[in-house]
Amino acid sequence: MAKVYFTKDTSSEGLIKAFKALGVTLDGKVAVKLHSGEEGNQNYLGPDFVKPLVDLVGGTVVECNTAYDGGRTNNEDHDKLLERHGWSKIFKVDLMDRDASSTLEIPNGLVLKENYVGSHIHDYDSMLVLSHFKGHPMGGFGGALKQLSIGCASRLGKTWIHSAGTNKDADSLWANLPEQDKFLESMADAAESVHNLFNGHIVYINVMKNMSVDCDCCAVAEDPCLKDIGILASLDPVAIDRACVDLVKNSSDEGKEHFMERVTSRHGEHTIEAAEKLGFGSTEYELIEV
Repeated sequence: MAKVYFTKDTSSEGLIKAFKALGVTLDGKVAVKLHSGEEGNQNYLGPDFVKPLVDLVGGTVVECNTAYDGGRTNNEDHDKLLERHGWSKIFKVDLMDRDASSTLEIPNGLVLKENYVGSHIHDYDSMLVLSHFKGHPMGGFGGALKQLSIGCASRLGKTWIHSAGTNKDADSLWANLPEQDKFLESMADAAESVHNLFNGHIVYINVMKNMSVDCDCCAVAEDPCLKDIGILASLDPVAIDRACVDLVKNSSDEGKEHFMERVTSRHGEHTIEAAEKLGFGSTEYELIEV
């Protein structure tokens, strides 16, 4: 049974507490994969909030360009937004797909047999996947599995995942989207490839605060509909996402119905089911409060 550590403290100190509960160290050059926030988004977790943890692990903040139009769709615009949002002012920041994509094989993939990630991912020895748990307009919710898959994918890779392995051209992506479960299974496939790449040198933290039904990738997003719940940490990306969804379901917050409508209408929990089927995580977990 996977261990998922949980604190109700949603401060920067809570981040440190959750990470230390894992009892592990991240060796070598550490990538901190997080969401830097789309231009106009009001809900993303800012650099001041995560700074103590990034400093603790000596990490480099890593991101990739998007497959949709916006402030993060190419190197030049993304660099400017990272500066405006304060990331590159206080951290080392690396756009992993600045130069090229790299192919990760997925021999047992449910839909995809390869994933395309930012080529700089191979420059790192370990990774901290620091996810803002919230809703998502296409995936239903975004947590560790989304951060592993779409988050680490290059612009090409994001197109490949969203199209369930039928398209590599971002300019034509939205014209012919696949059946929803194929997209969700493609996310699970891509997530497995990144999880396996780091071969045990990877940890997961999900922050349950500022929880809107919309993702931090939305320039126009709804305000949060749930009160802050806490911060979770695990070595298992499937278990941590399962625990987050369960915490929402089991909460007494009036906003949970609105949040869960977004999840269920997109069949979002199927991503968790597909990831467990692939075998790189478990939905069976022990929630340990710290």
